Amino acid sequence: MAGPLVLGEFEQTVLLAIAQLGDEAYGVTIRREIESRTRRTVSVGALYTALDRLERKGLASSSMSDPTPERGGRSRRYYKLRAAGAAALRQSRDRLARMWAGLEPDLRGH
Repeated sequence: MAGPLVLGEFEQTVLLAIAQLGDEAYGVTIRREIESRTRRTVSVGALYTALDRLERKGLASSSMSDPTPERGGRSRRYYKLRAAGAAALRQSRDRLARMWAGLEPDLRGH
């Protein structure tokens, strides 16, 4: 039997952005959410590579919207957090909480 799925930092960040955005999670909004919350620039290529990987792992799913008039008839690919993705996020959060337990909050001196 396989062990728990371990998320990389960027995978965790992308899944958290999808969870935060709910029904509004598509490429542009996911990227903005991550950049806004982390104050780091996210390349389009890195984002879509991670989204593809998360779908292959069964942690996220996507579907195409109907064409929108404001985008010249182009569709958007919307992403949803799957149950396995939510479970992986919980496991990741719990693993990190166990590692932080007992540490002084100010680590500047180390």
